[in-house]
Amino acid sequence: MIIDSQRITLDTKSEHVHGHGVGDHLYVHKHSIVHDLPAQVKVVAAIGFIFIVVLTPVHAVWAFALYLTMMFIVVGLAKLHFPLVLRRMLIEIPFVIFAVLMPFFGSAPRIEVLGISLSEAGLWAAFGILAKGTIGVITSVTLAATTRARDLLQGLEAIRVPAVLIQIATFMLRYSAVVTNDLARMKVARESRGFSATGIKHWKVLAHSAGALFIRSYERGERVHLAMLARGYNGTIIDLYKPIVVRRDWLIALVLPVLAIAIMMIAWVTL
Repeated sequence: MIIDSQRITLDTKSEHVHGHGVGDHLYVHKHSIVHDLPAQVKVVAAIGFIFIVVLTPVHAVWAFALYLTMMFIVVGLAKLHFPLVLRRMLIEIPFVIFAVLMPFFGSAPRIEVLGISLSEAGLWAAFGILAKGTIGVITSVTLAATTRARDLLQGLEAIRVPAVLIQIATFMLRYSAVVTNDLARMKVARESRGFSATGIKHWKVLAHSAGALFIRSYERGERVHLAMLARGYNGTIIDLYKPIVVRRDWLIALVLPVLAIAIMMIAWVTL
C-alpha cells in the first residue's frame, strides 16, 4: 500500500512537471488501468502478445477471433474511443491491398468464388496477413495511446534495450518537432514571397529548400552535441524520474499474453 502511494505521488509529479511532452501527439490522456501500468510492463506484454499471435496457425480462425475480442476488451479498459482506434488503423491499408491481391496470383489448387478463380493457398495467406496484421496494429495503437513517448523510452531502457538505440530514438523524437517547425517556417517564408508549387518547374525551389533544411539541421545537431559535451555528457542521459513497478502490475499485464499462449497451444493441438 505504501509502494502504491509512492508511485501515485511520483506519477502525479511527472504529469505536473512534464505534461504532454514532445512526441505525445498519439497519447490519449485518460485515467484507466491500462494507462496506469508502467511502460516496461506494457511493452513486454504487447511484444509477447504479438509474437504469440504471429506463431498461431493461420487455419485456426477461432483463435484470431478470440485474440481480436481480447484486444477489444483492452481498448475498452483503456477507455479509448473505437472510432479513434479505427482511424489510426488506416496505416494498415497498404498491407490490406497486398493481401487482397494474393488470392489472384497464388498457386494451385484454385477454387471458384462468385465465378472468380482464386488460389486457396493465397486466400489463407491473405487471411493470415489481415488477421495477424490487424491484431498487431490494434495492439500498437493501444500501446501508443496509453503510454507517453518519454515513458515508452524509459520502459525500453528498463528492459535492457541497447542504450545507443534509446538515445537515437530520444533525440529523433525531440528534434523531429524542431525540424518540422523549421519546415513550416520555410513554407511560410516562400508563400509570403509569392511562391506556390504548382508543377515540375517549381521542384528546383523545393529541392533547394530541402537542402537548406538538411544543412541547418546538421549544423544544429553539431551545436547541440558540443553543448552537451560541455555540460559533461558521457553517452548516458540521467533521468531522476524512475517509475516504481510492483508485482501487481506484472500480474495484470501478463494476463493478455498468458491467455494468448493457452489459445495458441490449443490451436496447434487441435490443428
